[in-house]
Amino acid sequence: MLRQPILLLARSEQIKKLVSTMPVSAGIVTSYVPGETTDSAVDATAGLVGDGLKVTLDFLGEDTLDVEQADATVAAYLDLLQALAAHGLTRGAEVSVKLSAVGQAIPDNGDKIALENARTICRAARNAGTTVTLDMEDHTTTDRTLATLRELRKDFPETGAVLQAYLHRTEADCRALAYEGSRVRLCKGAYKEPESVAFQDRLDVDRSYVRCLKVLLAGQGYPMIATHDPRMVEIASSLASRYGRAQGSYEFQMLYGIRPEEQKRLASSGETMRVYIPYGQEWYGYLMRRLAERPQNLSFFAKSLISKK
Repeated sequence: MLRQPILLLARSEQIKKLVSTMPVSAGIVTSYVPGETTDSAVDATAGLVGDGLKVTLDFLGEDTLDVEQADATVAAYLDLLQALAAHGLTRGAEVSVKLSAVGQAIPDNGDKIALENARTICRAARNAGTTVTLDMEDHTTTDRTLATLRELRKDFPETGAVLQAYLHRTEADCRALAYEGSRVRLCKGAYKEPESVAFQDRLDVDRSYVRCLKVLLAGQGYPMIATHDPRMVEIASSLASRYGRAQGSYEFQMLYGIRPEEQKRLASSGETMRVYIPYGQEWYGYLMRRLAERPQNLSFFAKSLISKK
């Protein structure tokens, strides 16, 4: 019932201006998105790295249908990587890239455009001393994204993958990607997907997440465990111990502004803890779409405002 009204709000520049300037809501926004500029992203990164955390940065934008906009996104990532290197932050920070933001959705030759643009970003990341992770989007792009990943890994084997546990296919995808040197972020999934391809019940999603965790932690790759769920964090720690995983052979990941005290706790306990920072002018649409895609996201953000633990 809330999906359409929220999506309508996402297209309103007036509401965006109101949200970003009212004292209460402006504070909420900056809790989850540090700003619109490279400088704001670098400043947030420096603060987190100084606290012993790792970072991955996402320049916001998706479903780009314009070549010039895709080129502008690539340029923003190159600027970010240069700034991170100049501040000595690339040992603690990498970047996350949505292929639809760099051209995948462009008609006719989108996959080719996205691959070449992703190559450019991967090359710049390597030259800066860091890596790239390809974000996963809705299920209609999964095969195309994994195909692009395979092409990129021929020259940039360090490129990270993302898999979403709520999809029926994901356990098999985990088995295919759990090889030595393969960086795989496992998340539950944020998009609204049909029952034919995705688990709908929260318990079923949790069970799938644990099955996928077992595959990745038992494999030879580098699992990146993306969850804010306290129970999943506990299960992941237990499974890591069961499979003889030393700290540093996997990592936890959480969103910027979500459970920051838990992020610090994990880092202080010796775990590798990476914070996902979204930034850029498209922050408003990003927040609204995430809230609209799944009802759970609305309660997720509401709970995080009440408790930072």
